[in-house]
Amino acid sequence: MSAMRRPAARFALLIALSLGTGGAWAAPCGAPDELIEPQPLPAVAAAVAAGHLPLLVVGSASVNAPGSSGAESAYPAQLETLLGGAFPGTRVEVTVQGGRGMTAADHLALIRDALGQRRRALVLWQAGTVETVRGTDVGEMTDLLQAGAERVRETGGDLILLDPQWSRFLRANADVESYRDALRAAAAATGAGLLSRYALMGAWAEAGTVDIERAPRELKVAEVDKLNRCLAQSLAELITQGVAEARR
Repeated sequence: MSAMRRPAARFALLIALSLGTGGAWAAPCGAPDELIEPQPLPAVAAAVAAGHLPLLVVGSASVNAPGSSGAESAYPAQLETLLGGAFPGTRVEVTVQGGRGMTAADHLALIRDALGQRRRALVLWQAGTVETVRGTDVGEMTDLLQAGAERVRETGGDLILLDPQWSRFLRANADVESYRDALRAAAAATGAGLLSRYALMGAWAEAGTVDIERAPRELKVAEVDKLNRCLAQSLAELITQGVAEARR
């Protein structure tokens, strides 16, 4: 097991123990507990029971962990490890699609194509950062999110949306809240889960846990790795809690 995977495996063991004992969880990396708001994930629960959990992660550049120490440090790769530990006996398979500058329209095309080839129990859709930077029409993005959610639902899968990443520059120079509101509304209207990267990253920066913008140059790579680890842990907790909710 690589050095990167050892911390992930330890966290996965903790998740598994929590599921076995029914214990409550605090938000990873010191964020406020209320930032993890699980929704029931019946398709994921059924996939875990069947022993095979296929996931699709769609987004822009950060799904591929630019600036990190390598592909294994990306949050989707770490999430695969964490969920494998959380659900022993289940083969977890994470597929990642996306790239720099991709919009919700691009993501929707990827989702439709991927789900046309085969079903996924869970789609993680990271959206809104490119739209926020470009000032794209919020209503158009909302329509695309709802169309994507409908497609996921038609194929029998669950959906979790991830809102824009946090940065001081983005907060000061863009209307972030309009896009965050749109993602919250889309999640509520479609029954999708929502992980607020924006709120989590802001809380981590305020607490001094992870702050990429203020990290010294020689520590940037380590800080990006840490951010990806914290995001993977947050998603793992959201998913495991969602499975627990679906089983009740």
